[in-house]
Amino acid sequence: MNYCSNCGEKVSFITPDGDNRQRHVCGSCQTIHYENPKIVTGCIAQWQDKVLLCKRAIEPRHGLWTLPAGFMENSETNMQGAARETLEEANAQIENMQLFCVFSIAHISQVYTMYRGDLVQGDASPGVESLEVALLNENEIPWQDIAFHVIAETLKLYYQDKKQGSFNTHYGDIIKLDDKTFKVNYF
Repeated sequence: MNYCSNCGEKVSFITPDGDNRQRHVCGSCQTIHYENPKIVTGCIAQWQDKVLLCKRAIEPRHGLWTLPAGFMENSETNMQGAARETLEEANAQIENMQLFCVFSIAHISQVYTMYRGDLVQGDASPGVESLEVALLNENEIPWQDIAFHVIAETLKLYYQDKKQGSFNTHYGDIIKLDDKTFKVNYF
């Protein structure tokens, strides 16, 4: 950030009085510009024994598979955001949604909230952010082509719970160890 969104003057990256970290602060109007984590919300859309995956038509991770998910918008609930993202990415409607997992990913300042719900009539088609969509059972999941570690972790938890015959709500932190290695701490 270079300029204040309040008055347009230059900002400095300093630790404000009484704070414990550096922030962008306007020297003219004294506005402190806080940067907070982004919330990503999405859904495991279930149909019979399958889940809906989308092949990404956008960066990052163009051409790889993911669950329908994206950034939550202002003036919507978390669940509304998950339903909207599913509609935008897969032209799919979801019902009976329940919170399935929440992951904090500090190294990219994101919090993922993933729901589990029923795909209405099994209908889906690619939205503008998807090259294709597919309803896949567990042994058809392209595990090596999953776009994000958090999505692979969500799917693993889903299939573990499904095998046990009951779904829980999961909470954890995904910690990046290096470019290809992650560690997950569950609570």
